[in-house]
Amino acid sequence: MKARVFGLAAALLGVSLLALGAAEARPLKWAAAGDALTIDPHAQNEGPTTSLNQHIYESLTERDHAGKLLPLLASSWRVLPDDPTTWEFKLESGVKFHDGTPFTADDVVFSYERAMQPTSDFKGYLTSVEKVSKVDDLTVRIKTKGPNPLLVNNTSSIRIMSKAWAEKNNAVKAQDFKNKEENFAVRNANGTGPFILVSREADVKTVMKRNDAYWNKAKVPLQITELTLVPIKQDATRVAALLSGEVDFVQDVPVQDIARLKNQQNLRVNSGAENRTIFFGMDVASADLKGDDVQGKNPFADKRVRQALNMAINRPAIQRVVMRGESVPTGVIMPPFVNGWTKELDSFPAVDNAKAKALLAEAGYPNGFSVTLHCPNDRYVNDEGICQAAVGMFGQIGVKVNLVSQSKSIHFNLIQRNPPETEFYLVGWGVPTYDSDYIFSYMYHSRTGSQGSWNATGFKNAEVDTMIESLSKEVDLAKRDATIAKLWTRLKDETIYLPIHHQSLSYAMKTSLDIPVDVGNNPKLKMVSFKGS
Repeated sequence: MKARVFGLAAALLGVSLLALGAAEARPLKWAAAGDALTIDPHAQNEGPTTSLNQHIYESLTERDHAGKLLPLLASSWRVLPDDPTTWEFKLESGVKFHDGTPFTADDVVFSYERAMQPTSDFKGYLTSVEKVSKVDDLTVRIKTKGPNPLLVNNTSSIRIMSKAWAEKNNAVKAQDFKNKEENFAVRNANGTGPFILVSREADVKTVMKRNDAYWNKAKVPLQITELTLVPIKQDATRVAALLSGEVDFVQDVPVQDIARLKNQQNLRVNSGAENRTIFFGMDVASADLKGDDVQGKNPFADKRVRQALNMAINRPAIQRVVMRGESVPTGVIMPPFVNGWTKELDSFPAVDNAKAKALLAEAGYPNGFSVTLHCPNDRYVNDEGICQAAVGMFGQIGVKVNLVSQSKSIHFNLIQRNPPETEFYLVGWGVPTYDSDYIFSYMYHSRTGSQGSWNATGFKNAEVDTMIESLSKEVDLAKRDATIAKLWTRLKDETIYLPIHHQSLSYAMKTSLDIPVDVGNNPKLKMVSFKGS
């Protein structure tokens, strides 16, 4: 009798636990300042785009919210003992794409080759790769042009597509975003990730449902039944949506609202540093600028002008007034998380308008000049406010700036076109590999087929290119670090970019959530566990 009563109690407890689990699973609405530019996983190496796509597509490895590299679709990896130029990855078994087809080495080979195409914005991660090949269904080898001991750090950014699905839907080629090309993968998806794409309305909303057949569900909470991303560009509207309960989680909390939201009993605000630096870029190579009032010359081509602009930026004032303390002023376009960062490199010049004016006069611009500055207004924390503040600062030394603020979808296109269609611009750069090579390869290397795709400055130096290229082949890490230090010293002195600050982040959410700030600003929503009501 006791056994029967115990059995009945256990059964009732089981039903209760199931009911509790069912109650905890619920939909979540996620608001962000901007939308993904595309769903094609290899088209745009841009934060909000990868932030969304990571929930649908997966990579061989992933990084947790603190930046630690972890296995994902690859269960293990090694450099072959007899060949230092070959990495071998063992793949997880039993993984299926959203359409039910099995994940195999063929999909990895296809995806890496696709990511290396000229139209892919991820080709810069794979410049050292010579060949990707299948050993068997669950083993892949990546052959590099020389020994690359850090290749695995790049694998967390290369998403894996289904080869069969891409071929069936004529999406073998990565979208050519800068030329406004469309393909099936731009608005449709078939990944192995924790969420399945249901519908996509660009700049309106993207709806995903939980992948109940997710291969890795035993290791993650996966309590969100339906995940909806709602881009809300206006700060006040985004905050109002959270306060009214219309959305559950805001990824981009305006700095002016952090204190107010922290005082709301039904809300939680988590803050932390991001692995991203915000800075200005300028055309240093053209013989003449189109958007200035100087005939036959390019003021930015003169290092003295660049130095003058650099010392005109009052970084502490931007930190205090524009960012409300939510930033760290810097003199280098490298976040502190990155290999190569030093306190000395991070230092920035004191504001000295008198000296800046003297440098302009010495360069032949005693009365200054005028120029156009392009700025996004829906990408970085207070991006337009930063530009507005800088316009006033440049004006104090006689440089009159015409500010053009626009959506990131237009802004980034100006930077990535070849030739670029902007001569002075704001940009932010995150470093998912946590290594200086990533910054050098994208931002300082001359524009080639695979490198320099975000270098809209026109800066080109053969010796610098050679030094950058050596980083993906050097096995002596001490020697490699010495090359990195030498490059930074040289490039900082050139003043190709005008660093402003390292960005800080705040996420706001209902108290039933506790989503930590992700150092890459890619919140891992498969890890969400709901707490209480």
